[in-house]
Amino acid sequence: MPRFSANLSMLYGELPFMERFAAAATDGFEAVEYVGAYEHKPEDIKAQLEAHGLTQALFNLPAGDWGGGERGIGCYPDRIAEFREGVDRAILYAQATGCTQLNCLAGIAPTGMARDELEAVLIDNLRYTAPRLSSAGIKLLLEPINTRDIPGFLINSTDDYEWIAKAVGHDNLYLQYDFYHMQIVQGDLIQGFKRLQSRIAHVQVADNPGRHEPGTGEINYPNIFRALDDAGYSGWVGAEYKPKAGTSAGLGWFKEWSSRV
Repeated sequence: MPRFSANLSMLYGELPFMERFAAAATDGFEAVEYVGAYEHKPEDIKAQLEAHGLTQALFNLPAGDWGGGERGIGCYPDRIAEFREGVDRAILYAQATGCTQLNCLAGIAPTGMARDELEAVLIDNLRYTAPRLSSAGIKLLLEPINTRDIPGFLINSTDDYEWIAKAVGHDNLYLQYDFYHMQIVQGDLIQGFKRLQSRIAHVQVADNPGRHEPGTGEINYPNIFRALDDAGYSGWVGAEYKPKAGTSAGLGWFKEWSSRV
């Protein structure tokens, strides 16, 4: 039976952030994740998790000015110090909340810079981060994202992940496998998951087109959820989508699959 995590950056958007923990627990989620919550004190987040019996499944390393359109700074040559300071900050938040997985967003490629230069910066930052997180008992993840939703994003496919991971050369660099992004970029979803399962630490779901709830588009999520079970996947399945008509009202898919034994 898949174990589902509510992405609080996308679900329950009608509520203030700190009230979304209670809403997720009320709807039956066992865990939560989000882009980041660095504007809140780690002890306050911990209190919400404990009050509602939730596990912190995942969050991102500090991703720059999110409200201003930034989507990670891992590839920026002029922000290496900021990135590495963010690693230390993320470790403090992870330790406070019991989180054992942190995701790195590579960022949108700046115009006028060669791709190989940006990739070299990202590789160096990951080489710095992987052992630091490993020493803290935390997995480092890298997420490919399609360039339709985020034009110019540097890391787009599992091929990108694989060669970057080889270049980094540290075992503590895992893949975050988002079925929505992978459907847009490369398809062959279940075979892609199976091929890389040993390196996949977290998966996320949304349907295509629209990035709405599973069951609203072309992706056969019943087959995917069965495949996850058949493959013995024991990680979290992050519900990271845009609810069509309110989060709780659109959880029919979740109620079906979360209750299976």
